[in-house]
Amino acid sequence: MGVPRLQLKGINKTFGAVRALMNVDFEAYAGEVVGLVGDNGAGKSTLIKVISGVYIPDSGDYFIEGESVHITSPQDANHHGIETVYQDLALCDNLDVVANLWLGREELLMGTLNEVEMERLTLNVLRTLDVKIPSVRVPVAALSGGQRQSIAVAKTILRKPKVVLLDEPTAALGVAQTKQVLNLIRRLREQGLAVVVISHNLHDVFEVVDRAIVMRLGRRSATFDIKNTTPEKVVGAITGAEFGDIPAGTEAEV
Repeated sequence: MGVPRLQLKGINKTFGAVRALMNVDFEAYAGEVVGLVGDNGAGKSTLIKVISGVYIPDSGDYFIEGESVHITSPQDANHHGIETVYQDLALCDNLDVVANLWLGREELLMGTLNEVEMERLTLNVLRTLDVKIPSVRVPVAALSGGQRQSIAVAKTILRKPKVVLLDEPTAALGVAQTKQVLNLIRRLREQGLAVVVISHNLHDVFEVVDRAIVMRLGRRSATFDIKNTTPEKVVGAITGAEFGDIPAGTEAEV
């Protein structure tokens, strides 16, 4: 598969006496969707926050396209092309779609907001992602959950990322809205991005993910090629029933 777009090696993170991550390796390739799965407390969210610069690991190394980089803040992660969409989406309900996409980095023309250009670029990115909404001038509060999720993703795409991290992107969505978000993830993959998805919903994982990485008790315990496995095997790895207790530093490839 070549050189990973994003790679972490030997990541360790503790919080007091709690070892949240133990010697974790992670990789995501261009044009691939990686699912990060595991029970609550397995280390998924901690790993995502390490990747996105929210947490600084106690030890370990980061690589972007094979080159060693230092990430000690979300700004560092953004600088290296890593964008994260959290469950809360960080949207302003009272503002319209254009204002949300450009909030904090507005286009200016002779010292005033260039509304025409911002609207044009907003329409372009939504068209690229095949996002359908009534209007880019409606308040975000008027949109469905799936549309809101799509707007949050579109906001990151404006920054031209290399890696997009999605934290539970289909949580609390209905069937139609979930389908819309899964199609959006496929579009990100088609555009050559490395996409990392945290999800508790194995149905969604098997719909859209290429590889599933299982976290268990702070360790990477197994990796599955989704085309060649079953939900039962993934559940077995999540619970420990499939491979039993796996010592630190070892992993099952399936």
